Amino acid sequence: MRFRNSNTTAQLKLGIQSLFDDARKEWPGVFAEDERIKLTPDHLSVCVGGLEEWKLFNSNLDVVDEAYEYLVSKSSKGEKGQYFTPRWVIDMCVKMMNPKATETVIDTACGSAGFTVHTIFHVWRQILDEQGLQSSNLFTMEEKPQACKDYVRDKVFAIDFDEKSVRVARCLNLIAGDGQTNVLHLNTLDYTRWDETAKELDWQDTYGEGWKKLRKLQTEKQSHRNFCFDVLLANPPFAGDIKQSDMLSPYDLGHKTNGKLETAVGRDLLFIERNLDFLRPGGRMAVVLPQGRFNNSSDKRVREFIAERCRILAVVGLHANTFKPHTGTKTSVLFVQKWNDDATLGPLCKKKDDYNIFFATQQLPSKDNSGDKILVLKDGKALRDEHGHTVVQHDLFNHDGLTTDGIAEAFELFAAKEKLGFFLKRPFDEARYRVLLEGLEVAVVNTKDVATDNPTGRFDAEYFRKEFLSSLPGGTYLGELALIRSGTTPADREDDLESGICLLKTTDVRNRVLSAPDAVNYYKISPEIAYRMKATKLEAGDVLLNIVGATTNVLGRTALVPNDFPEANITQAMTLIRLPESTLRPQVLFAYLLGKFGHDGERLLVAGNEPDSNPVVQARAQAAWLRTQLRESTGKDFEVWPVIVFPGWFVEATSTSQRKLWVLEPKALPTFLKNEPVSLSAEDRKLASFHLSRMIRAAES
Repeated sequence: MRFRNSNTTAQLKLGIQSLFDDARKEWPGVFAEDERIKLTPDHLSVCVGGLEEWKLFNSNLDVVDEAYEYLVSKSSKGEKGQYFTPRWVIDMCVKMMNPKATETVIDTACGSAGFTVHTIFHVWRQILDEQGLQSSNLFTMEEKPQACKDYVRDKVFAIDFDEKSVRVARCLNLIAGDGQTNVLHLNTLDYTRWDETAKELDWQDTYGEGWKKLRKLQTEKQSHRNFCFDVLLANPPFAGDIKQSDMLSPYDLGHKTNGKLETAVGRDLLFIERNLDFLRPGGRMAVVLPQGRFNNSSDKRVREFIAERCRILAVVGLHANTFKPHTGTKTSVLFVQKWNDDATLGPLCKKKDDYNIFFATQQLPSKDNSGDKILVLKDGKALRDEHGHTVVQHDLFNHDGLTTDGIAEAFELFAAKEKLGFFLKRPFDEARYRVLLEGLEVAVVNTKDVATDNPTGRFDAEYFRKEFLSSLPGGTYLGELALIRSGTTPADREDDLESGICLLKTTDVRNRVLSAPDAVNYYKISPEIAYRMKATKLEAGDVLLNIVGATTNVLGRTALVPNDFPEANITQAMTLIRLPESTLRPQVLFAYLLGKFGHDGERLLVAGNEPDSNPVVQARAQAAWLRTQLRESTGKDFEVWPVIVFPGWFVEATSTSQRKLWVLEPKALPTFLKNEPVSLSAEDRKLASFHLSRMIRAAES
């Protein structure tokens, strides 16, 4: 009760400083020895008044999430792609990896320590259940059995390169109940310099005990390369490249296939290899990665690297809004288990070529396009769990029995059916398993089928969606046949350069073959800049496509590069498509791209032709049905517009198309909605939203 705004501001300042001093002495390493509360008494009174009713000792630690986002500056996060992992994603990963009290666990890019804290809660529940004990709502304030304390002290580790993140993480682990936290300030990738860091006296004073415990888990006493952890959970930074040769040289992925050192390697790629080094044979890992690592043709070698060393357990595609508002990067979670044929080294995971992989895609978004959480509603109000937390919408797992089973529960049954060692005690329920597979976007695919007509070895969950699986043998993605690259817009270009290398802009692409004489009018860049952009230097036969445009007249335009065209490059608003001679002729692809989708309000046209089935009719029928449902449930007549989306295509409306039918590329939908004038009152919007939510929940149950 010392954190209370019950005295004068001067007395409050003295009391809070005393509380801070006690905490600093109890938990060294979180704050500097000479650090003091710098707020004025009046400012401190305002802060205490706003925080004194919040309970940090709560098993979800929701209230700390926003604090972490504030404490770790946006610049340091954005530069290296270091973003906060939502708690619902963390909980899904922990549930699917199912760590045990006897197993060691580490997060190699811990940020706010979400993975380790929620792993602690997961294991504590196991321990308490085994001992027949129950936990209260204030999960971390109650006295724990010695087994709980031993687990946190000896089995849980975390590392981060950012000192401020480490301080926050150590603080959160302390809140979770870890009095001697093993959160260390180290650069996970630059492990050859760890000994230099550990020699610093201040570092030893803060991290020495955790450092001793970490070294005991090394497989070789004199090397920090390989460890024997049972479980690794991480969301490593996925922006920026590592270019220092001394950091690249220890890694296989830091070298080309011919053995020469790469000039630059993505930070997240090195984390893949480094994380596998931390695992013992038979150890398992859940790691968040950019979507492109699962499907880019240029990353085929990385996927082969993973498959050679691990059994791919599962791939879960997260919703595109998961990391908004900080980034719209599409991500997936990769779950693997290291191959192991020797039971004396770790859990058995015998290497084989023929096994099943669990693919799942999140369907229910947890955030809107602005990055705000979407909450589950009950009777028009936000649903709360037993801890008082609002329940976020998703289909990743069942939230304390308040929502339906999700992807994690489906994976648990998959693991039981496959007899995976970390779910051996879980009974398999065939009927429940079938219901989950049918109700979720989940597919179980054998590795032989994964390899069928899949020359780049992609294994993203979207590629194995149920609706696409039947068509896999009959078609080939363009990215599997062609080199596809986006250009760059150099910041140091000179706007008034009269001669040099041509830099094409989107306005230069006009749905025809490029003309060499027109090149004199194109924008120019210096040879030095052109050399930096050599990866997208144009060649004869390249097909260009505008992927960004200020207007719909520019977006989607295409062009063909002729044999006599001068040296040129492209901006970031367009992409080049380069086909090998043995595949499709570029002229055929160019002609195909000229055939846009179009609609006149009644028909959908593809390159001027009407397809066999008419989506316009279906969309109008669904809109009419929904309008009737809303009228019957609300007593009001709401206008409902049909919308048809075609991912990846530019859709053009003819002059006779009707305004109240939208046929769009999905990314254009938010803009169309934003530009549409508001026609409903706030009260009507709330009424419609409530009844639509109720209809959706009824359909899901």
